[in-house]
Amino acid sequence: MKANVGGIDRVLRVVLGIGLLALVFVLEGNARWWGLVGILPLVTGLFRFCPAYSIFGLSSCPMERKSA
Repeated sequence: MKANVGGIDRVLRVVLGIGLLALVFVLEGNARWWGLVGILPLVTGLFRFCPAYSIFGLSSCPMERKSA
């Protein structure tokens, strides 16, 4: 797995994931389980790899410099 999630994208994914997971504790009834969707952006941010990015050939990582 080559990293394809860059700095700002990574931070946003982690913050969004934590925010969605917080819904599990805030909401009541069956709606609270929708907060578990937050696991996906949290994991992709922590591992710096997004399967959807690799399928579409996207990357938000900075370009690697080639040495001369």
